[in-house]
Amino acid sequence: MQEERTKPIAILRDGICQSVTMAARELGLFLVSMGLALNGCLGSLNTYNRPPSRPTIVNHLENLKSASPQRVHLSVVGEDKMRISWITETSTPATVQYGTSPGNYEFSADGTTSSYSYLIYDSGDIHDTVIGPLKPNSVYYYRCGIDSTREFSFKTPPAQFPVKFAVVGDLGQTGWTQSTLQHIAESNYDMLLLPGDLSYADLIQPLWDSFGRLVEPLASQRPWMVTQGNHEIEKIPLIHSERFTAYNARWRMPFEQSGSGSNLFYSFNVAGVHVIMLGSYTDFDPNSAQFKWLEADLGKIDRNKTPWTVVLIHAPWYNSNTAHQGEKESIDMKASMEGLLYGARVDVVFAGHVHAYERFTRVYNGQTDNCGPVHITIGDGGNHEGLASEYEDPMPDISIFREPSFGHGQFEVVNATHALWTWHRNDDDSAVPSDSVWLRSLSSDTAFKVKT
Repeated sequence: MQEERTKPIAILRDGICQSVTMAARELGLFLVSMGLALNGCLGSLNTYNRPPSRPTIVNHLENLKSASPQRVHLSVVGEDKMRISWITETSTPATVQYGTSPGNYEFSADGTTSSYSYLIYDSGDIHDTVIGPLKPNSVYYYRCGIDSTREFSFKTPPAQFPVKFAVVGDLGQTGWTQSTLQHIAESNYDMLLLPGDLSYADLIQPLWDSFGRLVEPLASQRPWMVTQGNHEIEKIPLIHSERFTAYNARWRMPFEQSGSGSNLFYSFNVAGVHVIMLGSYTDFDPNSAQFKWLEADLGKIDRNKTPWTVVLIHAPWYNSNTAHQGEKESIDMKASMEGLLYGARVDVVFAGHVHAYERFTRVYNGQTDNCGPVHITIGDGGNHEGLASEYEDPMPDISIFREPSFGHGQFEVVNATHALWTWHRNDDDSAVPSDSVWLRSLSSDTAFKVKT
């Protein structure tokens, strides 16, 4: 039984949901303006002109009980456990009861509770509970807390091929986002991969809450594995010096399990795929913790167990759109880390940041190279800023397909050797497969042996 229901309300970007006081609204707007003026809160500024922004959709909760779990989402921990994250307005135990049939909770697990403050905003209690071991490709039913009557369910990823990933970046919370989420929900995916820019809260913390409510119907049923983008930084010079405060508190990923010391970069295995999440907005030079971790992580990959390797970043290393050209997060990170990915024979690199779709051929050092990864920009999830509609002319030889439309991608790994990539355009509120390509894993071809 649902204890509350949501009601979508469209508001202008410079507003905050009605539940926030007028003082919070005025302060939020003031801080946004000041942060932009100080040139530091949202990462690298760019000079291109975006299309007019669109309204943000905010989901208001009616008849909310303060102890009711909300903004529920899942993430994998290892290969047989799941982290369940949720928020309550009042203190409740971080307990999850779960089982394999509705209403019959055979197991129980306790987790941790944290919170954060951002100026005058308080997050409420953020609960994180790891459950398992779980059987692969199985449905579990669960409830969060000990008094809630809200029941959720999820399906665990498979242990073997095939496995299907939904891939979408720069999601936001607009009507475009709703269309994207609807198409993803119909795709029967096993896991969602998001290469940064989640809520587009941009300092206004209640928009993190509304984003959590918007994605909960999907994120409570399948694991959502994410990395950060520039819109997650939310640093205000002289006022709030900590970066990624809300992101790190709300979206805890399994970084410890991969030997990482930061929630901003990590890796995990699912079925026969090794997935690496990198941080475009943390240090990435050869002396950095992220570089050293990546080098070690790539060296530990067992291609007999995980013949596919996929990397996600936010700022694309290859981009023929006029948007976001010349940014150090793309240029310098590519210069630092591209050789590592090439030597490890990474199969695909997904990026966001540019609000359009583009697929490149296998490439290394700016040239076609059959030993390099396929680079795909998928920053077209539905954000309020609109599409990046201008491309460089002529089209580079290494760029195969490009289009400034909202949509999402599906990466279906069929077996150890072949995977199907499809991009689905959000056209007139119907999912239209617009680009597709069969890929062969580099580990399956002796001509492209992994360098040692």
